[in-house]
Amino acid sequence: MTRLVGLIVAACLVLVAASWFAPEMAARQARPQVVEDAPALAMTSGAPTSGSGSASVSRGPDGHYWAQATVDGRAVLFLVDTGASTVALTQADARRLGLNPERLSYDVPIRTANGEARAAAVTLRSVSVAGARVENVEALVAESAGGLEVSLLGMTYLGRLSRFEATPQALILRR
Repeated sequence: MTRLVGLIVAACLVLVAASWFAPEMAARQARPQVVEDAPALAMTSGAPTSGSGSASVSRGPDGHYWAQATVDGRAVLFLVDTGASTVALTQADARRLGLNPERLSYDVPIRTANGEARAAAVTLRSVSVAGARVENVEALVAESAGGLEVSLLGMTYLGRLSRFEATPQALILRR
């Protein structure tokens, strides 16, 4: 009887663990791939709604909002993260924007999903998502060791919009 209870408990733990990690694994598989020099806003961002001053970013199949943005004239794919206090760039995206990650000063301590890391502060001339453009956006470039897997669109952009709202289908941005 004790062995049967132990087997049942073990099976339940396996099911709980599988349900815990399944969304993460699905998110990694469903993540859109960055297309080098893709036209701005071609992947997941909707066009601004004419006359309304609003724009939308469709929800991805993984349940996250993936925004194809134009940063300083170049396309960058962001995971929209309202929990991130700042826009954070991977080193690869920083390079594509014309920054030289090897020459940046990584003196800002940050906490990522992978633990503690360091980042370099930069200012982006402009960030535009589906027509919602913000000038002079503070951002961080994550250090390569312990850095980011994808760039994050955080509150230094989102907080400068007049409003943003998450719906089941899309993230609505108002300039």
